[in-house]
Amino acid sequence: MASQSTAGAKPGIERRGRVKSTLRNRLLAVAVLAGVIGFVYLRREAEPVVEAPNVSSLSVEVVQARRQLWPQLLSASGALAPWQEAVINAETSSLRIASLKADVGSRVKAGQLLATLASETVLAEESKQQAVVAQAVAKLEQANSNDRRARIVGQSGSLSEQQREDYRIQVATAKADLAGARAELQATRIRLKQTRIVAVDDGIISSRTALLGKVVAAGDELFRMVREGRIEWQAELDSRQLAQVQAGQVARLTLPGGQRLQGQVRLVSPTLSTKTSRALVYIALPTDSAAQAGMYASGQIELPPREALTVPDTAVILRDGRSYVFTLGDDMRVVQRPVEVGRRLEQSVEILSGLNEPARVIRAGGAFLNDGASVTLVQTPVVQP
Repeated sequence: MASQSTAGAKPGIERRGRVKSTLRNRLLAVAVLAGVIGFVYLRREAEPVVEAPNVSSLSVEVVQARRQLWPQLLSASGALAPWQEAVINAETSSLRIASLKADVGSRVKAGQLLATLASETVLAEESKQQAVVAQAVAKLEQANSNDRRARIVGQSGSLSEQQREDYRIQVATAKADLAGARAELQATRIRLKQTRIVAVDDGIISSRTALLGKVVAAGDELFRMVREGRIEWQAELDSRQLAQVQAGQVARLTLPGGQRLQGQVRLVSPTLSTKTSRALVYIALPTDSAAQAGMYASGQIELPPREALTVPDTAVILRDGRSYVFTLGDDMRVVQRPVEVGRRLEQSVEILSGLNEPARVIRAGGAFLNDGASVTLVQTPVVQP
């Protein structure tokens, strides 16, 4: 029995020994691993820290603000209207329109035929007046013949002075009748000429009220034309602005279709409207432009020049309703600066405040930058705007 107990206890002792051995091995491995981690940590603490290099966010070009003489600009708006209009009326009555030779938009020359009136009646009157003139000529010849005979006979004393005076009066009456007949013939011929409706000047037909077959009365409007095809811009200005404008100044305007025109101040109105307290400035435009009467345009009138600090318009960005430019520092970082802008001309803008003249300004791309961002300069020389 004792031998059996000893044999059963040996396997249990061996199992406990193996467990203890495994535990010692694991503890040793943990200790070794902890030592390695501590060694690495201490070594990293001993090494100097190397900062990450700055990463450029954008490659940029710079310009330097410069001073220029810029014209002062007055903003204005107003309608486009004809320089002058000509009305073409009927000068005779009771004749119908027989033909039309022009329509709205036709470009015509002075004296060009626009319409004709029926002339048959007037031609008949002309023939009648020609016959009346011929009769008057015959009566005058007869009166002259009688007067000559009376003078011959009167020398012999056969005719009294009263009879000779009657013959002289007949001659004068015949002359007056002939003059009246010729005047009537001339009036008929003038009326016949008036059956041809012609342009009174070079220009463009802007309206036509003449209708084929209509019987006209003297004074009826048949056509209306823009003289010489000239259109002008009637810009509206208040009293303060009006005092600065003079004839001959340059004006630039934009038509509704986007076309840009340059004109010249022709006339400044001497009075202001009692209803609007504004006055008109008449600006002549090129005759071959796209301007048409009835358009409404806006533009600017150039006044004598004034010095301005300018940068390219691409350098100015708008954020939260304010204007900003970015300047480049010596550390290749940008600084966002609020500025006040003024006049604009072509591709440049005036800086009224917020920018020092020697500053290096980022030409473009400011919308992609933030204050303090690092950039790369792609062009070493400073570019003038």
